[in-house]
Amino acid sequence: MFSIKVRAISEVLIPVSKESSMEIVLIVLLVVIVVLVIAVIALYNNLIQLRNRADNAWAQVDVQLQRRLDLIPNLVETVKGYAGHENDTFRQVTQARSAVADAGSPLARMQADSMLTNALKSLFAVAEAYPDLKANANFQQLQTELAATEDKISYMRQSYNDVVMLYNNAIQTFPGMLVAGLFRFDKRESFDAQASAEEVPKVSF
Repeated sequence: MFSIKVRAISEVLIPVSKESSMEIVLIVLLVVIVVLVIAVIALYNNLIQLRNRADNAWAQVDVQLQRRLDLIPNLVETVKGYAGHENDTFRQVTQARSAVADAGSPLARMQADSMLTNALKSLFAVAEAYPDLKANANFQQLQTELAATEDKISYMRQSYNDVVMLYNNAIQTFPGMLVAGLFRFDKRESFDAQASAEEVPKVSF
């Protein structure tokens, strides 16, 4: 009689135990899925924020690049008034300025900017040979404004490069690289200035 009761109880409990095990497994799987989803969302949001910061930092650089482009025509015209025969130098500066203005991407603009910096060095080298030009008040003012703009570009460039490094590290290291690959977060190029282009060439007065 007792064994019959034990068998009956076992038959009742065993199905219940199996159902409980399945529920536990399902709960664990659900928790894991929820955690993974939250982790992916957090990583995605972090990459978005870094990418937006990089875009904003580049916009600040671009403002100063445009400011320099706006100064160059007046600078060229001022130098032409004293050194009109330096056509090759003027053409190099004009072409380099157009290349920067027409660049369709940050990387293309960075590359064109390097050419422009070299062209400006040649222009200021020409100015060294003309004492009257160096003494011209308009030339001095333009050089001062250009130097101030270059300082701002240098500062903004460093800020941009810092953010780009954080962004690139985030998309190239685990686990961010998984999310970056899934949602196509592309690497950004840093804005590295030439060693000779750290500042505007100075003309001695």
